[in-house]
Amino acid sequence: MTPDIAYSQLAPMLIVFSVAIVSVLVEAFLPARHRYVTQMALSIAGLVAAFIVVLTLAGTSAVTAVGSVAVDGPALFLQGVILLVALVSMLLLGERSRESVVVLEGFAPQASAVPGGVTEREATKAGVMQTEVFPLALFAVGGLMLFPASNDLLTMFIALEVLSLPLYVLCGMARRRRLLSQEAALKYFLLGAFSSAFFLYGVALIYGYAGTVEFAGIAAAVDEQGANPLILIGIAMLSVGLLFKVGAVPFHMWTPDVYQGAPTAVTGFMAAATKIAAFGAMLRVFYVALPELAVDWRPILWAVSALTMLAGTIIAVTQTDVKRMLAYSSVAHAGFLLTGIVAANDAGVPGVTFYLVAYGFSTLGAFAVVSLVRDQGGIEAGDMNSWAGLGRQSPLIAGSFALFLLALAGVPLTSGFISKFAVFSAALEGGAAGLVIIGVLSSAIAAYFYIRVIVLMFFTDPVADSAVVAPKAMTTAVVVTGAIVTVVLGVLPQGVLDLAERASAFAW
Repeated sequence: MTPDIAYSQLAPMLIVFSVAIVSVLVEAFLPARHRYVTQMALSIAGLVAAFIVVLTLAGTSAVTAVGSVAVDGPALFLQGVILLVALVSMLLLGERSRESVVVLEGFAPQASAVPGGVTEREATKAGVMQTEVFPLALFAVGGLMLFPASNDLLTMFIALEVLSLPLYVLCGMARRRRLLSQEAALKYFLLGAFSSAFFLYGVALIYGYAGTVEFAGIAAAVDEQGANPLILIGIAMLSVGLLFKVGAVPFHMWTPDVYQGAPTAVTGFMAAATKIAAFGAMLRVFYVALPELAVDWRPILWAVSALTMLAGTIIAVTQTDVKRMLAYSSVAHAGFLLTGIVAANDAGVPGVTFYLVAYGFSTLGAFAVVSLVRDQGGIEAGDMNSWAGLGRQSPLIAGSFALFLLALAGVPLTSGFISKFAVFSAALEGGAAGLVIIGVLSSAIAAYFYIRVIVLMFFTDPVADSAVVAPKAMTTAVVVTGAIVTVVLGVLPQGVLDLAERASAFAW
């Protein structure tokens, strides 16, 4: 009997993986001087094509690939968001690839030198660039798309590895801060492998309990047998792998080091897209396979969510590096998102998915701004003190960063306010009022360190070594896109909220 595989329903992922393979061949065989333009065009075309196919699949609710992949509302919605985030991120990665020709620190990009004593323009023509970022990013996108669509635990584990391995390599590709970048990549790899081992051990225990790794089969086994130590330990082990990927306490320690050490373009892509995919996977695990055990897993996730919100916001207050501050902000937002999962009701799914859209674009825009702000030597200015007076020198870029920070703080008329309202409302409806109170208090603490940066940019005099903005066309386009989405979702969110509501039914 041949396996049941509906290739048309798997087409978005197949397109991305196919383009990734072609991108590898381009990297291997195309002359160096033609690689950049070809890789950039190929990547954008592949992502656009995959997104169009996702739109054509809207309304589908099916399980295919012998029950291993679900093509339903949440999967298609999150795949669409991942593709949009990846498409915008590709502009950042592409510009970062061009900038990688700069080897001598202290030179502005337009006047920099590369091996052989040629200018960057000459190096660009010669193809002296890190174009390998394109196939790596595409393979990561394919894994990210498969992660929330996985309908059994083994497929989910494979997706986890497919998305993680390229990210480990991408994190170590910073040229100017090679040691810091490679240290970040090594930490991410070692801790990621450790968490994957927990995930796989959890899969084994759950299989021993249910006799299957399919989510529908696990749900049926739980309904028949109820809870026992085997399934509870399995859920705990499985949760370690998922919580590590979203950066939740106590599995968050890798986040600030990796966010700081990785190239900023990679950090932005990873911070936005990985959270979208990982929370999509968590929704499927807890809402499809384990809803009958909510009384057992909800208290644990309640505590993890509370600790994550408080730890992320309190530690962020002490940070003096912009990327580390955004890293701890990411930790706090993982806690906010967990409140929507703890809700364990019909409002939880659309609340979390809307939050992921808003958070993804705000975070990507914030890291795009960070990549534009440089010190006097042309190196990214991580120290917050260097940002003093930036609003006077470049009010539009500083204003965009302020907008992203206000959105992350959850200020009204931004996407962050609507998204927090959505998950907190779901949590209240699910009886988690105490968690919502902690979330509101954490948001108040977070507002301090966000507003501190805004005050520094607009109400503080520049210092001798103040940072400057190095305009770049594609990165500026990313900032503008992020700002538009942040404002539109804050002022006119109903369309996306309705779409998230309609796309909240899982296929069994």
